[in-house]
Amino acid sequence: MSGTADTYVGAIDQGTTGTRFMIFDHDGRIVASAYETHEQIYPEPGWVEHDPIEIWESTQEVMADALADGGLDADQLKAIGVTNQRETTLIWDRETGKPVYNAIVWQDRRTTDRIEELEAEGLTEEIREKTGLEPDAYFSATKAEWLLDNADPIKTQRARPADLRDRGADGELCFGTVDSWLTYNLTGNHVTEITNASRTMLFDIHDLDWDEELLARFRVPEAMLPEVRPSSDDDLYGYTDPDGFLGAEVPVAGALGDQQAALFGQACFEEGDAKNTYGTGSFFLTNTAETAETSENGLLTTIAFQRSGEPVQYALEGSIFVTGAAIEWLEDMGLIDDAEETEELARSVDSTDGVYVVPAFTGLGAPHWDGRARGTIVGMTRGTERAHIVRATLESIAFRTRDVAEAMEADTGYAIDRLKVDGGAVRNDFLCQQQAALIGAEIVRPEVDETTALGSAYAAGLAVGYWDDPEELRANWQVDRVFEPENTGDADGRYDDWLRAVERSRDWEQEES
Repeated sequence: MSGTADTYVGAIDQGTTGTRFMIFDHDGRIVASAYETHEQIYPEPGWVEHDPIEIWESTQEVMADALADGGLDADQLKAIGVTNQRETTLIWDRETGKPVYNAIVWQDRRTTDRIEELEAEGLTEEIREKTGLEPDAYFSATKAEWLLDNADPIKTQRARPADLRDRGADGELCFGTVDSWLTYNLTGNHVTEITNASRTMLFDIHDLDWDEELLARFRVPEAMLPEVRPSSDDDLYGYTDPDGFLGAEVPVAGALGDQQAALFGQACFEEGDAKNTYGTGSFFLTNTAETAETSENGLLTTIAFQRSGEPVQYALEGSIFVTGAAIEWLEDMGLIDDAEETEELARSVDSTDGVYVVPAFTGLGAPHWDGRARGTIVGMTRGTERAHIVRATLESIAFRTRDVAEAMEADTGYAIDRLKVDGGAVRNDFLCQQQAALIGAEIVRPEVDETTALGSAYAAGLAVGYWDDPEELRANWQVDRVFEPENTGDADGRYDDWLRAVERSRDWEQEES
């Protein structure tokens, strides 16, 4: 497209462990980037929180740093896109912008008991049918309910603390996921994007609206909810304040939950296109076009993306809670000094010598869905070495992906013979080769592996005409390397042993008597 010289699209990628701002040119190449971590808060076992103020402050910092790094002015940005850790939930005061409590992170398990109550009440099928989701503490609904029940009224800084639900019903409070929080701070508008709405367990993915019965079930006042907008929004989410930290009026034009953003950034626009993102967790999505496929095998039905004026596109998703977090655990345990060391260590032994690691630190997601599963190592002997445990941890990432691939093939009838991959862990060639062998498919790594940020940039850029159509984006996508399913060995036998190890991890955390 003409008129794109010296102009760019920015993407805020707000993740579980940090925030990145990336600036892309018309060819989808990174011209500048900045990153900053934020604190992980663990008030109790199984609880995970983030400070929303810290997230917003670090977002401003990385935006300013990336512009400075690229020698760019903010008015050279044609649009800003947002992508975010999904399901992470927060509530804030509409007038002051102050959160009533920390954000409760998607990994948090504090509402597992509440989920079990819902299951005991026979509500599983109703929730699945409306939302496409498996009832789980992972999603936003029980997090919002917990916040409204438990957030400290003192933190609202009112002279007379009022019940949070009453304040929510009066429209004084805002509920949202991280995309809403960032958009509110960037533009002053309380909106959310449709893929993020679809992860709350409060949104009907067929009627494309908040569900009144679910809102009543979780006692979330409708007046707190953001307006739901398309992923790529021709009407825009709003503009940055020209008198604010950027010093320019830039349209915020698109957003996507991080996994849908990666699907979009990987140019998975056609039915059957599949990608897996290896981040803090892993998320395997297959595009099912305009059909909301119902899973019989523990997968989630979710919204993939929506462009303004066009039908919603759906996906099936397998959510794996621990991937990069397993590598971080190896560091925390002193088994490695940094993530790059894992490849050399894994290659230093011929096998795991029968050791299997099940990294169920926060329970098991798809297709097992066991919130009480916990991390397990089985098969150790006196001869087990550090390298065996490191290799078994890497292999666990590949085994968990096979869990989902088999469920995906059973649900869709599509043969998974080619899988696009992205995220930090795919820089590990050993992992990619093991992944190819264990699922019997080509593993395709793109040149630009920051596909989450790229996808949100694409969504925003399409909305303002920086790119004309998805075909332009497909032309930008380039392969770095293809890993063929070679030297598979006894992949099926190892997978059977893996499933035995998974059984050992299940239902480990017992309910308190």
